[in-house]
Amino acid sequence: MARINSSAELEQVRAAILSARDPNKPCISICAGAGCVASGASEVIAAFKEELVKQNMDADIDTKGTGCPGFCERGPILVIYPDEICYVQVQPEDVPEIVSSLIEKRVVERLLFTDAVTNEKAVHEYDIPFYKNQERIILGNNIKIDFKSIEDYLAIGGYSALSKSLFQMSEKDVLEEVKKSKLRGRGGAGFPTGSKWEGSSKAPSDIRYVIVNADEGDPGAFMDRAVLEGNPHSVLEGLAIGAYAVGACEGYIYVRQEYPLAVENVNHAIKQAEEYGLLGDNIFGTGFNFKVKVHMGAGAFVCGESTALMTALEGRPGEPRPKYVRSNIKGLWQRPSVLNNVETWANVPLIINKGADWFTQYGTETSKGTKIFSLVGKINNTGLVEVPMGVTLRDIVFKIGGGIPGGKKFKAIQTGGPSGGCIPESMLDLEVGFDELTKVGSMMGSGGMIVMDDETCMVDVARYFLDFLTDESCGKCVPCREGIRQMLKTLTNITKGKGKEGDIELLEELAETAVEAALCALGKSAPNPFLSTLKYFRDEYEAHVYEKRCPAMTCKELIAFHIDPTLCQACMVCGRKCPTGAIIGGKNMIHVVDQEKCTKCGTCFEVCPPRFRAVKKISGEPVPPPIPEEQRVIVRGKGKGAEENE
Repeated sequence: MARINSSAELEQVRAAILSARDPNKPCISICAGAGCVASGASEVIAAFKEELVKQNMDADIDTKGTGCPGFCERGPILVIYPDEICYVQVQPEDVPEIVSSLIEKRVVERLLFTDAVTNEKAVHEYDIPFYKNQERIILGNNIKIDFKSIEDYLAIGGYSALSKSLFQMSEKDVLEEVKKSKLRGRGGAGFPTGSKWEGSSKAPSDIRYVIVNADEGDPGAFMDRAVLEGNPHSVLEGLAIGAYAVGACEGYIYVRQEYPLAVENVNHAIKQAEEYGLLGDNIFGTGFNFKVKVHMGAGAFVCGESTALMTALEGRPGEPRPKYVRSNIKGLWQRPSVLNNVETWANVPLIINKGADWFTQYGTETSKGTKIFSLVGKINNTGLVEVPMGVTLRDIVFKIGGGIPGGKKFKAIQTGGPSGGCIPESMLDLEVGFDELTKVGSMMGSGGMIVMDDETCMVDVARYFLDFLTDESCGKCVPCREGIRQMLKTLTNITKGKGKEGDIELLEELAETAVEAALCALGKSAPNPFLSTLKYFRDEYEAHVYEKRCPAMTCKELIAFHIDPTLCQACMVCGRKCPTGAIIGGKNMIHVVDQEKCTKCGTCFEVCPPRFRAVKKISGEPVPPPIPEEQRVIVRGKGKGAEENE
């Protein structure tokens, strides 16, 4: 591997890589991201290699493990180039048929994506509704690149933006282009990236740092992990450009320990880039020196906050510190430090190569570019979606996400991670942007989106997120340490039917104190789940407190299960499935739920045959008394259900 010493040499290497590749040669790109690996992608890759050798096709068809393309719901997923035929939920036993289909030039229809609404099959990746309604400028290359191959990244134009910056632009030119793009930090706060860089470049210091925040701690969020796993060179290139712009010679990637594949891939990418001379000393022979180190965090959610992250990098407990002086002026070891998250850095090479005007064609007036979201919850298509800023929540949920499964009704969407807010159905046409989400009581955050259906209790949602944040509070300041804990205690009592008059007002007071007085963003934003659910679903709080009723019928202490004697057919299914033996009744006997033994697990409700629907879930109502045993003999149909079940 020869060291690249100039812009011309970079292009020569790129040309050599491309000339050695046949664009018409079939290539099977198999997602080897963490999600698909958990679903068996490694076995699928091994099966392809074995089958191609077996059929003497290993020289005619390439295979590669790639990064996550986003459609995690249907993994393991693969795309066959150059035709872009996409197969979903592929298993090792499917491999021989796929290889044979390539030889015979046909499509394996049973492995194609089938739309749950229209029942139509999609042959190509770009025909799948989940993909065709996105704008994947960051994620789009994941399925095309072997994350262990710097040659794959160079083949799609990798490191040309760094070359352009060093040979055609001054440090100020780079800063101005990033400022002109109006790129805002994708990690949560949405601070203008160019302004942050400019402040650091002007700060009085001989030593500056650039840092990648890959401490992604939101439940259900894995956007940064997917980019760092699947295309680590895009992050390294952006980081090097930022270092050049602000005058830094050293960079850090702070990544959580729970991301072993991301750590492995980025360390491998750093080594490759150093061997090519794209990182390290005298990059491209320009005299620019830049080295990158990977630091594995201990998994504390608070370390996603800038000052806590830097404190942890210094080898101390990850606790935030007051921001009397911004960290871009005095950050890591009290020196100017530019901290941006993975997605922000990955956008930088695109902006330098294609220009700020290209980037600003996407988005709203104050939120430019695209944003990657983790779309999870009660929705048909889960996974990573990348959309232009300004797209509506409705389009994300129904056009990309495919709507709510099981014929249920949409109720709310929570954005911004555990410190975000819940947005109701009436606001589904809200455009997604930093300021737009903040105005309605939520936030962009790092990009988590959790969809909820009409069987979701919003009071319990607030309790769940406050429970998470209580555990993750570093405990340094009282408003966060004690305030959130007291909010959790009160919310827990409400969901258990122990709420009392004045609890809602107490929660509002505690929330206001945390927002105003907490030390860092974790504490200041922690009340958001409560405040937003109270704002849009106050009736549910009042039902819990004053009526001892859960409208969604999910809070265990406020519900009960009862078997309607007029509908029970004594099929005995619920009795056999009940884990605690709480169902009384036998053959030809109407069943009864023993409320003393019932743990309210809901098994009886779930297994009761749809044609009967005898098990009822009730809340806020007294449980009807059990009918006497002598009256429980089924007369109608003479135990029809039992006969069918024998």
